[in-house]
Amino acid sequence: MKPENQNILKVLELAKEMVNTAELGDIYRKDAGCGILFGVLRDYGYKLLSLAEEEIEKHFLKGSWDGEKIDFKDYH
Repeated sequence: MKPENQNILKVLELAKEMVNTAELGDIYRKDAGCGILFGVLRDYGYKLLSLAEEEIEKHFLKGSWDGEKIDFKDYH
């Protein structure tokens, strides 16, 4: 796979990890400050997921995506 596509996949994985961490953090948080922290982490994780998905779609449509078509529901 081309490096530019590998990097987008890496962002997708990191964003998924951000969202998962925020979910777990919210379950075990003890105060409002942590709630804010995990809320921000979740928001940015979803934003990065969305941006990465858009880039993958653009690459796929212009023929520069050299991997399999991604099923994004695996990331949400």
